[in-house]
Amino acid sequence: MTQASPAAWVDLQQVSVRYGAVRALDQITLRIAAGERVALVGANGSGKSTLLRVLHGLADATGGGFQCQSALGQAMLFQRPHMLRTSAQNNVALALWLRGTRWREARARALAALARVGLAGIAAQNARTLSGGQQQRVALARAWALQPDVLLLDEPTASLDPHAKREVEALMADFAAGHGARGPAHPVTMVFSSHNLGQVKRLASRVIYLEHGRLVADLPVHDFFNGPLPEAARLFVKGELV
Repeated sequence: MTQASPAAWVDLQQVSVRYGAVRALDQITLRIAAGERVALVGANGSGKSTLLRVLHGLADATGGGFQCQSALGQAMLFQRPHMLRTSAQNNVALALWLRGTRWREARARALAALARVGLAGIAAQNARTLSGGQQQRVALARAWALQPDVLLLDEPTASLDPHAKREVEALMADFAAGHGARGPAHPVTMVFSSHNLGQVKRLASRVIYLEHGRLVADLPVHDFFNGPLPEAARLFVKGELV
């Protein structure tokens, strides 16, 4: 992996991913600048999750080129975050400890991170007993504590009730705006997949539409919802393609 230009966080050139006979991504060319808020949309199986995994180094890409600013720290949240069978505080502290933070300091920073997402009161509770919305907020606290430059999220509110969705979405907006652990002068690059088009309108500055592993549309959010689109993307926006 080579270094990208300073203005870009990542630059993909004709990157593909195969799972056996299935081509999950098909010659994707994509450049994301630092500080952008990018939404990945498309029908189930379109390649959104695979693209996020490529961006986070969890999926092996073939062909083309992949450049990124390797000095930037990244964190990724999954639709169903993994929680260890221990307290919420320890779930956050462990991530810091694995990065080399002393355990006592890690626990103190973990408590501050839980307070940041409104969960200081359940810090001692077993994380696996929490609701889905609370677990997603613990995962966000874990990411916030790591002070990432880049935040990747795979359908972060898909399985949550409306109240929990609003809470998680508000935190995503806060982090993307730069209200993270490094202070207001440190905006975060955010790439997230979502089927919630209202959420995309509220949070994204740019929308990428994927279809069968191919990048079909890449537009500013206003143009995606108000301008001409390829037929499949147009049907998706109208709710006629699931």
